[in-house]
Amino acid sequence: MSIAHDRVIAETRAWVDRAVIGLNLCPFAKAVQVKKQVRYVVTEAADAESLLEVLCEELDRLYDTDPKEVDTTLLIHPAALTDFLDYNDFLEIADAAVEDMGYGGVLQVASFHPDYQFADTEADDVTNATNRSPYPTLHLLREDSIDRAVDAFPEADAIYETNMRTLEKLGAKGWAELQAQIRADADAAQAPADKD
Repeated sequence: MSIAHDRVIAETRAWVDRAVIGLNLCPFAKAVQVKKQVRYVVTEAADAESLLEVLCEELDRLYDTDPKEVDTTLLIHPAALTDFLDYNDFLEIADAAVEDMGYGGVLQVASFHPDYQFADTEADDVTNATNRSPYPTLHLLREDSIDRAVDAFPEADAIYETNMRTLEKLGAKGWAELQAQIRADADAAQAPADKD
């Protein structure tokens, strides 16, 4: 499978701008996006073993890179773990890798997937959209950055509940419209420059 990396990144960036930042699902995301401190990586990995290899490389890279240059990484894997249950199972492996590499308490992995489903929700529950990205994605975060963000945002514990209310208010129709806007933004980002 050949993956159009530019398209995947354009769509993921648009999702971060429109959904994550636009709906304020993560109050901490705007600052790193504006400062261009988010590393977007697309991998051709098609199975869990290959993805784990790339994940470990990206964990090392994030650890070794100045946070002012790259604060966080979105590891996008369109060909691997497209089934949400398989993806969900892999998260334990990802967390174990963080610990095995000695990054426990330093780095962590958050999860986003097109079919994300919280426990005790139905698949079509719109609140699942808080973690629904265009492609399966592992979000590599620095614990220090999370701590600073939480210190600066006194209501951090309320983010989850606020996000649920935001998505319930938006509704399935609103979420579908937002996804269409994300695809349109990605199209526009990929459009060739006007020719004379």
